Amino acid sequence: MLTLAGLFVYPIKSCRGTALSRGLLTRSGMLHDREWMVVTPAGRFLTQREVPKLALVSPQLRDGTLALDAPRMEPLTLSLEDRSGERRRVVVWRDSCQAIDAGDGAAAWCSAFLEREVRLVRFDESRRRPTDPDWSAGLDGETRFTDGFPLLVLSQASLDDLNARLPHPLPLDRFRTSLLIDGCDAYAEDRMAALEAGDIRIRIVKPCARCVITTTDQSTAERDGEEPLRTLRTYRWDPELRGVVFAQNALVESGAGLELSVGMTLEATWK
Repeated sequence: MLTLAGLFVYPIKSCRGTALSRGLLTRSGMLHDREWMVVTPAGRFLTQREVPKLALVSPQLRDGTLALDAPRMEPLTLSLEDRSGERRRVVVWRDSCQAIDAGDGAAAWCSAFLEREVRLVRFDESRRRPTDPDWSAGLDGETRFTDGFPLLVLSQASLDDLNARLPHPLPLDRFRTSLLIDGCDAYAEDRMAALEAGDIRIRIVKPCARCVITTTDQSTAERDGEEPLRTLRTYRWDPELRGVVFAQNALVESGAGLELSVGMTLEATWK
């Protein structure tokens, strides 16, 4: 029996995530997931690939606010209701998106902590960002500021198998998972076409090619050698994607507006 063993949301792209016991599913993934993003003054996205210190920024959603915390910084609180900022174009990889600037106070806070000039922006929900049709399995998928797809599915068995091969086991937070599933064999998610729970159907569409973020200690923001990429390269190389793959990207096919909860039973359909 498959179960949802973990549920995670990352309010600011490439910043620390939050484990949920339950959460609302939207067409663009979990509610508020990757809804904010740190960008250069010109609007280009920034991630831990370039700025590892983003790992130390802890966003928390509570009482109608987004609260930001980081070492040696006074907390910053932003209203979830306020969408009055300046509209601007931002870039995520090859996609141009419309965003709402979070204001000079948020920009100053992020710039001071990251020690470079940046802006904080919020996804403009009045504009859709479609997922790559070459990988969307014929679905009209959409996402916010993720790299490309709204959900990332990983099995506990896959993590356990990888950790058994590594010199030192790594925590789940290296892999920025949305849905952690249990009750299947290692890498069973590679063979899944979809996950279902009642009226919710999550379509699995593309292997996730992993990058240097997986080598970054999320508690210190320091690069931690070449693992897990070195080990993954020995048995998880994907010639089509020209990279090592671990976990599966997924789309919300149906069930937007319904809740996912840790411990719920899931049913897999297979490719």
